[in-house]
Amino acid sequence: MSAPIRPPLKSNTPTTDHPHAAVQTAPSAAVGEPKGAARKGVRTAVVPDPHPDDGRRPVAWLHIVAPRGGVPAATSWCACGRDRSAVGHRRVLALIAEHNDHREHCPLRSSQEGRAAA
Repeated sequence: MSAPIRPPLKSNTPTTDHPHAAVQTAPSAAVGEPKGAARKGVRTAVVPDPHPDDGRRPVAWLHIVAPRGGVPAATSWCACGRDRSAVGHRRVLALIAEHNDHREHCPLRSSQEGRAAA
């Protein structure tokens, strides 16, 4: 028994000896919007910023992770270059106290005006 003959999967288009030029058509007239529509635009109301910037920026961060039944961990970071971390109950409590002390003595915060009023 012989296998049936399959037709080729690709069909080759026969080529011609003479190339044909593409047909040129005249440009069609624009249809749709009037001529000046793009310049009119949509009016928008300029409203003040709902979240005005008061100039304050965070300087020091304290990140504490205390999973239930797990070991707590904390990271204290300051823009002045201080970067500390601690793992365990006693060390995390000590880092929290150290972070609060650093906030009082940080060179970036001590130069701010009106700090005593806060």
